[in-house]
Amino acid sequence: MSEMAIQSGVPDAKTVLQAQNLARRFHEGAIDVTVLQGVDLAVRVGETLAIVGQSGCGKSTLLHLLGGLDAPSAGHVRLMGQDFSSLSPAAQGTLRNRHLGFVYQFHHLLPEFTALQNVAMPLWIRRMPRPAAAQVARQMLLRVGLQDRAQHRPAELSGGERQRVAIARALVTQPACVLADEPTGNLDRATADAVFNLMMELASSHATAFVLVTHDDQLAARCGRTLRLMQGRLTPCESQ
Repeated sequence: MSEMAIQSGVPDAKTVLQAQNLARRFHEGAIDVTVLQGVDLAVRVGETLAIVGQSGCGKSTLLHLLGGLDAPSAGHVRLMGQDFSSLSPAAQGTLRNRHLGFVYQFHHLLPEFTALQNVAMPLWIRRMPRPAAAQVARQMLLRVGLQDRAQHRPAELSGGERQRVAIARALVTQPACVLADEPTGNLDRATADAVFNLMMELASSHATAFVLVTHDDQLAARCGRTLRLMQGRLTPCESQ
């Protein structure tokens, strides 16, 4: 299959996440704002994709649609071949828990829980027995270099450590795809580079796709593919 076909949203056997003719409009009184229109996208196994664009152009909105956290005004999102719109809210939640991970600019760790407990949380939601979940979570913390911080709460961790815990939490279920919304935007350059390098290494070693929304063109250029969101549509960056 050609690169142009993949960029246009045509799936192949390795497609894990797909958007077709996606649109999102917001109504505020008499004002009708179109944020996204005609977005097509196919994300493949293990690829690293950066989505860039000006602040307020709809990048986070697109990520929420891709994750099934918001419903499109038109079009479809399919995760592992299943259309979110065809599923009940409970089934959508199960699909997300099995196949998606999320990382945000602000870590969203639960402050009253330790790093180990935060990482184990998605496994608890799956009703995995607590001892087994703890063992898997410890292995994931080892993977991100935080095995010695397992019993620390978020307030006792640095910004970079909190983001690494958030990445471990996103990957603990071995998802097909991780959606990351400005995951390094709240970090200094050195820490941002370290966190980004970790995500790219884990994408390779776990065959997990990463869709990264960022305003950082330097980091975006290091992804396998970069698309720009402009006027509600995705277009390939000129350098690619």
